[in-house]
Amino acid sequence: MTGSSSPDSLAIETHGLRKQYGDVVAVDSLDLAIEDGVVYGFLGPNGSGKTTTMRMLTTLTRPTAGEAFVAGAPITDREAVIDHVGYLPESPPVFDELSARENLHYVAALHDIPRETASERIESYLDRFDLAEAADRRVEGYSKGMRQKLGLIGAIIHEPHVIFLDEPTSGLDPRAARTVKDLVAELADRDVTIFLSTHILSVVDELADEVGVLHDGDLVAEGTPAELTRRAERDESTTLESAFLELTQDHDEEGRESEEAMSP
Repeated sequence: MTGSSSPDSLAIETHGLRKQYGDVVAVDSLDLAIEDGVVYGFLGPNGSGKTTTMRMLTTLTRPTAGEAFVAGAPITDREAVIDHVGYLPESPPVFDELSARENLHYVAALHDIPRETASERIESYLDRFDLAEAADRRVEGYSKGMRQKLGLIGAIIHEPHVIFLDEPTSGLDPRAARTVKDLVAELADRDVTIFLSTHILSVVDELADEVGVLHDGDLVAEGTPAELTRRAERDESTTLESAFLELTQDHDEEGRESEEAMSP
């Protein structure tokens, strides 16, 4: 659960985290407290600041203000953070001219994983994600789903403590999506923290222990899926999807009312 532990046990912690591009505030005063082993669903409409937040927490984007810690390390210390995190962006960074197996050995070498250990992990994941037969083909011929699976393996091959997943089931067939969801659950059982951003709310409803809803850079709601559903409940058919739509709509309406009140 978020917000209920001492700082020593937090996997992700932010205080007033802010990112501004000129006059545009992408993320505004974000406060998070996420414990070890939690699957945290990070929801929001397009342009709400989700990817910017993930890029700040993985040291790829420098915040304008505030502070954050991932696996106990401040995000200002890039080397300390990247040793403990894995990140799967929506478009996985893979080398098209290499094979899947070569890509993964390259990532393993970056993390100083011994060759034999790396080979064992790579072969295991290639089998699990049905990539073994295509493992020696150049990635330039891979489908979107195959590239997605390869990117995910690369994000977890070094067994990080915190994993950031941006649309991890994008482009996957139902069988592969099930494999990803099972893997997320297994990692959480081993006290790995998963920070999960997706537009597929059924995935969040199934996997997430906690959910944060970001809208226009603001964290407008936070709680378990059941708590957010109850907060927006109108009848027995209320789902996480309808709760999400209502929460973000309420925020839009509040913003319009504020603008009208300030108008001369």
